[in-house]
Amino acid sequence: MEGVPFHDGNIHDLIERRYVDVRHDANQRLQMHSSLVRRLSQERELEGHQGCVNSIAWNSNGSLLISGSDDTRINIWNYPSRKLLHSIETGHCANIFCTKFVPETSDELVVSGAGDAEVRLFNLSRLNGRGTDDNAISPSAVYQCHTRRVKKLAVEVGNPNVVWSASEDGTLRQHDFREGTSCPLAGSTNQECRNVLLDLRCGAKKSLADPPKQNFSLKSCDISSTRPHLLLVGGSDAFARLYDRRMLPPLTSCRKRTAPPPCVNYFCPMHLSDRGRASLHLTHVAFSPDGEEVLLSYSGEHIGFAIPAGESVMQYTPGDVSKLTSFSPLLNGAELHQPASIVFRNGVPKRGNIAARFEKCRNLIQIAERSLEGTDYFYGIEACNEVLDGNSCGIGPTLKHDCLCIRAGLLLKRKWKNDVHMAIRDCYNARRLNSSSFSAHYYMSDALSQLAKHKEALEFAIAAQSLAPSNSKVAERLEHVKRDLAAAESERNGKPNDGAPRSEPRGERVLSLSELLYRSEGNSDVSQDGPRSEREDSDYDEELELDFETSISGDEEHDIEPNILQGSLNLRIHRRSDSAREVGGANGSSGSPSLSSQNERLTYQRYVGHCNVGTDIKQASFLGQRGEYVASGSDDGRWFVWEKRTGRLIKMFQGDEAVVNCIQCHPFDCVVATSGIDNTIKIWTPSASVPSIVAGGAAGPENADVSVVMESNQHRLSHNRETILYSRSEILEHFRMHEFAEGSLHPFECVMVGILNEVMPEVDPIQPILVLAEIL
Repeated sequence: MEGVPFHDGNIHDLIERRYVDVRHDANQRLQMHSSLVRRLSQERELEGHQGCVNSIAWNSNGSLLISGSDDTRINIWNYPSRKLLHSIETGHCANIFCTKFVPETSDELVVSGAGDAEVRLFNLSRLNGRGTDDNAISPSAVYQCHTRRVKKLAVEVGNPNVVWSASEDGTLRQHDFREGTSCPLAGSTNQECRNVLLDLRCGAKKSLADPPKQNFSLKSCDISSTRPHLLLVGGSDAFARLYDRRMLPPLTSCRKRTAPPPCVNYFCPMHLSDRGRASLHLTHVAFSPDGEEVLLSYSGEHIGFAIPAGESVMQYTPGDVSKLTSFSPLLNGAELHQPASIVFRNGVPKRGNIAARFEKCRNLIQIAERSLEGTDYFYGIEACNEVLDGNSCGIGPTLKHDCLCIRAGLLLKRKWKNDVHMAIRDCYNARRLNSSSFSAHYYMSDALSQLAKHKEALEFAIAAQSLAPSNSKVAERLEHVKRDLAAAESERNGKPNDGAPRSEPRGERVLSLSELLYRSEGNSDVSQDGPRSEREDSDYDEELELDFETSISGDEEHDIEPNILQGSLNLRIHRRSDSAREVGGANGSSGSPSLSSQNERLTYQRYVGHCNVGTDIKQASFLGQRGEYVASGSDDGRWFVWEKRTGRLIKMFQGDEAVVNCIQCHPFDCVVATSGIDNTIKIWTPSASVPSIVAGGAAGPENADVSVVMESNQHRLSHNRETILYSRSEILEHFRMHEFAEGSLHPFECVMVGILNEVMPEVDPIQPILVLAEIL
């Protein structure tokens, strides 16, 4: 795909035009121009932390960078000199997850949130005249009203008095510096902190049709910079929520659990809206710089963005989710076509200035067709993305239909996570263009078979055969579907195909970790709060927390025994109810709430290639003031850059020895800061001598096969914590083997890897952390 031009034009023409058209802000377009993005490489590595760097943020003019770390320190960096100005000992007793400059305070006020459930405010003016080694200052305010880890902070442009904090306790709180500098400890008898803006403790949804009533943990929040009354939150389910702060009830305390307030809109890709997986959750939500788009990053899924407001927002209901896979001779009673003034009868545009674009699209489709016959599916899909998402206005319905069908076939052959759902979307849209399309019916049957929807697959296979009776492929497909349907019905009836009764498997069943820890036993009641009947009737997921604090006595420089656990382990696993395990079945009534749909237009784009299962603070960010690119970190130590409009992967960088979590673009320059498990922050600038695509670094283009990297990440993505199974006796025996002594709290993420690999040697070195510990 290297020969495909970018959509932002020639940089020399852009520079020339800014002197002619004074109304056009060329600086915004120049900031992250494709010619600069292709030259990004690591320029500097900022050293100053002694633990994983979990948070980075620029000030409003880009002169300063703030960072927070597992070492419980806040560092302030000077951007022009790339030097450390201050390193503040915050007093937090757990990992810092979020830091921000407070706006309109001359960058003197900074705020932090941490795993100790506290939000702390610091005044940097108290450090004036001190050196970098003398940074002990007391906080100006300490807010202790959260009961769980504080994962994200939000500030409002132009507001120096308020900061918002999102916590895993399910509340979003509004801290006004003018009202007080501290609050009682959570759980205190006199606690009356009336600063809860959103109480979502019972706000999680298992599916689109499911009412919000499950336990919910907030993971991320953001406030629109252009419309600050809009608030976006995401957490431990698949749905991002958009609120209008002007419509919310007054601030309350947390003494009484209340029903979640109604939101303006939910955001969720359609194929995730009825899945009900307990581990599916958002790690990051963000508004675009202009406030018109939102970016969603999922744990165990891909990244997507949607348009949150305006007439272009598409809506869908639970009924639409099922309609997508239902067979009907016609869709909406008619086929869709482009206006006749633009398109010839054969689908070729009339206008001469579109002819070149049309020819380019035809060539791209030919590339995709060749990929369909081979094994290079990724580049074939990217060719289709370029046609459908980058040039859809310049092609007719015939070419668009062909491209949709080809992309569906490629997705079904590639079989990356949720590719089958994207193929169903393409087949549905192809049938809207041509209800008699053989390819659309054939690929839809294949897709439904992969989802084990055998009855629906049979209907589409029969329809495909009626459209092409002599086609041998569809005859084979029809027989294949019939066999699958018969096998499924036999299994449902408890008998194999030969009619013999099905025997129950013997021996110890391999259990998932959640089953292992929550399996009912005769004496299990004594270890949980409340009577057994009360727990069984509850609508809330149950949660288990195990905290181990250990230390090694003696000289720390001596060799440490490999079977002694260091630091602190916090193990949190949610109980999954039976209904949460069910997939599908979200066919609600017409009165069910609708969501922003990303089904038919460029309101939803999927960005693939990275892996996000290892940490729950992994960010996805828009790059530049125009937000023309999307970037995300990954569990393989790389970070990725995609073209927002087409989803085309542009760059891939090695940014960490283990995991890249944070990506923040400079407000005005083509500069990106990244951080992760390493103790350092990397600064990336367009300083490479040679431009490159889909590979790059400080030493120039990488030689690694991009497809191999992406395939590896997809394997990780598909084998997350829900699918890694171990026998009950094996894992508990390993915990009994270790000695857990009392000790002080230390960051533990890195030392846990070696310990857990003893239990799970076949798993990737980072994967044990995903399975056993929510480390970030």
